[in-house]
Amino acid sequence: MSQDTFKKALAVGRPPNVVQNFPGSQALLVSGKVIDRAMTAKGGAMTIAANGRNIFIIEGALKAAQRANAAIIIEIARSEATYCPTTLWNIARRIDYLCNKLGITIPVAVHADHYFMKKWDDVAVAKAEIPSLFETGVTSIAIDASHMTDDLNLLANIEVSPSIPSWAGYETEIGEIKGAFGLSSPLEAKFLCQGLNAHGLCPDWIALNNGTTHGIEASGEGIQVELTADIHKALEPYGTSGAQHGTSGNDSDRLRAIAAQTATTKANVATALQMIGWGVKVNDFGNAIMDGDHFAKVPGEGVDDALWDEMVAYADANNIKGGDYKKLNLVFERRWQGQSQAVQQRMAQGVEEFVYDLLVNVFNAQDTAPIAYDLILEAGSYDLGLKKEKFEDAAEWTEEKIKAMAAEIDTDKGPAGDFDD
Repeated sequence: MSQDTFKKALAVGRPPNVVQNFPGSQALLVSGKVIDRAMTAKGGAMTIAANGRNIFIIEGALKAAQRANAAIIIEIARSEATYCPTTLWNIARRIDYLCNKLGITIPVAVHADHYFMKKWDDVAVAKAEIPSLFETGVTSIAIDASHMTDDLNLLANIEVSPSIPSWAGYETEIGEIKGAFGLSSPLEAKFLCQGLNAHGLCPDWIALNNGTTHGIEASGEGIQVELTADIHKALEPYGTSGAQHGTSGNDSDRLRAIAAQTATTKANVATALQMIGWGVKVNDFGNAIMDGDHFAKVPGEGVDDALWDEMVAYADANNIKGGDYKKLNLVFERRWQGQSQAVQQRMAQGVEEFVYDLLVNVFNAQDTAPIAYDLILEAGSYDLGLKKEKFEDAAEWTEEKIKAMAAEIDTDKGPAGDFDD
């Protein structure tokens, strides 16, 4: 990509909140809409939404995308902000800093993932808080009201929509992520997107419970490709792409099938990147390998071996096991940054190699950055507008009618419980 094209895209492609926060920046932080449409335009492609739990993950993912010439998303979930140094309010700042430091020129969306509302009382909090995320430079958000009933999920999305800039990337969700339990259906998905369309809303992505889990996929079941394709087929009139949650540890062939056979353009990867950055031994799909009751560490890779021993001792002393090792990010990032430059670089390098392989050899995202540039320049703006305009009748989607229609939807939501975001 020529420097001239990059400069032109930089001049018009950064949303106003990005310009305001980073006025002298040379980082092309863009709306999530740009990333989604670049993947759609290439066809059979999805990009990584890398959960930047620590700064080394963000650095490695950005370097990988630059090598692959791929447009990407860096994200953090609302729940992750409680146990990670990266939060919904500093993630844009971290990404912008690293893009400028490293000379990153590919387009990057800054995504606030899983902004959850588990009960109706949470809606008022969301309406008050979401604007503050965009004030810090976030360019995309996932509204997750999937914990509520279908009617309240739809009504919550409608209620908070004025808090989201019209130019921003917008993800919605049905079905909590419960593995093989409570699988999503085309009926549920269409109900949500149809009702949103009636209110002039067009989600760029929808996340489903299509058989996966958060953390490392160890069941052998994983993502159900055919189910996902059926749901996306039902949503074609509404223009909504798929967001694949719980990607870590899934078989690469299954992920290739998701990219090739469905409308998925966004694949969330969190746990695998964390483990690889630390130097934990993983298989080809990012599944961590155990050594007895602890994760197996590759000597001389990732964090300093002596510091890893401290991390394990801290985890043991605080009864932190398995997936809860994620809670070490907040406690130890300062220590990781205090290591030698060589050790810090190998932490980021491990992430870079893994993400590069995903982007190029699994997700088919290579060379999507120029497509994103073209979309920005064709629009002459940071705002690409809706993929599908309103065509449903709002009079048929009042609160009363939404509740009545939802009562007729007979689907299995799976077991009750507080499922992790």
